[in-house]
Amino acid sequence: MLTGKHILLIIGGGIAAFKSLDLIRRLRERGASVTPVLTRAGEEFVTPLSVSALAGQKVYRDLFDLTDEAEMGHIQLSRVADLVVVAPATADLIAKMAGGLANDLASTVLLATDTPVLVAPAMNVRMWQHPATQRNLTTLSQDDVSVVGPNDGDMACGEFGPGRMAEPLEIVAAIEARVADGPLSGKRLIVTSGPTHEPIDPVRYIANRSSGAQGTAIARALAAQGAEVVFVTGPADVPPPGGVEVIRVQTAREMQAAVEAALPADAAVFAAAVADWRVEGASSRKLKKSKDGLPRLEFAENPDILRQVAQMKKGRPGLVIGFAAETDDVVENATAKRARKGCDWIVANDVSEASGVMGGAENTVVIIDDSGTESWPTLSKSDVARRLAERIAAALG
Repeated sequence: MLTGKHILLIIGGGIAAFKSLDLIRRLRERGASVTPVLTRAGEEFVTPLSVSALAGQKVYRDLFDLTDEAEMGHIQLSRVADLVVVAPATADLIAKMAGGLANDLASTVLLATDTPVLVAPAMNVRMWQHPATQRNLTTLSQDDVSVVGPNDGDMACGEFGPGRMAEPLEIVAAIEARVADGPLSGKRLIVTSGPTHEPIDPVRYIANRSSGAQGTAIARALAAQGAEVVFVTGPADVPPPGGVEVIRVQTAREMQAAVEAALPADAAVFAAAVADWRVEGASSRKLKKSKDGLPRLEFAENPDILRQVAQMKKGRPGLVIGFAAETDDVVENATAKRARKGCDWIVANDVSEASGVMGGAENTVVIIDDSGTESWPTLSKSDVARRLAERIAAALG
């Protein structure tokens, strides 16, 4: 919850500004107060009256408004909040932030603030992918500005791809994570999630049915406990959570490199369903049917990321948690896996087709550690994640 938290919301100019109205409502439902700053471009999409009515507060619009400056100058405005949120964050606003420009109220507030900042980008896919925008985002990351989204989807301009502003509840989750003062505050955790795709040729790959839903829920729950979360995800079906650092990978070897780069960490949760094998020497050209019969594929073993981290001699996280997705003899196989890998806990679950876990909304898990086994009832994946996050927080003290 956000009871007592003060959010300064800067609304940029874009069709996604309509979502900012719902965002205000969601924040106030959770007990936050919202002070809105509306850019002139933003006024083209939402009215000051509608923003003010939902926020229950005055809307700030003009840098040179003498009345506003007498009541609350832009310097004070920039520093009274717990978090400054820019939603939508247009390419123009992001560029101003990266360049340190201050030629209107919004950019001046952003330059003058010493408060943490979260941006929710929204723009045309080509603008999002442009090298200038990506350079600007790198600069903001170096300035400790958090980013939530954007998501893939249809654009108002008729194009499709990344650039849609994150949904209001995703932004709320990112806000909660950024202002959280929970038991995991000051702790850095790595979470892996989703499947990996191991290429056979440019159009085919080896994969599995993991949706990434459980790993995503775990990352979200840990962030809600105040943790700094590095989320390393394969090509999952579900969007990544807000309020975490997202590193997207395709293959097991890319995931290994991302995990190594994310260390050191206080704990690591390996929820990803990493492919055990890859095709050795994947073809650079599409394999064709041939009168000579089926193509011959040679396989190589992928790196065992869980075992590698769990058995590190130096820099090992204090708590290493693996997942065991089994189709039979779940506890026995998971117990053996824990001993073989050297991790502290194993979260075991039945992923046989009848269980519906792969791609489903619920999970039934058993936690295996030094003290034995702890069976949990069937829960939603969000509830599994919440309970696991609480258990991790207790263990890290």
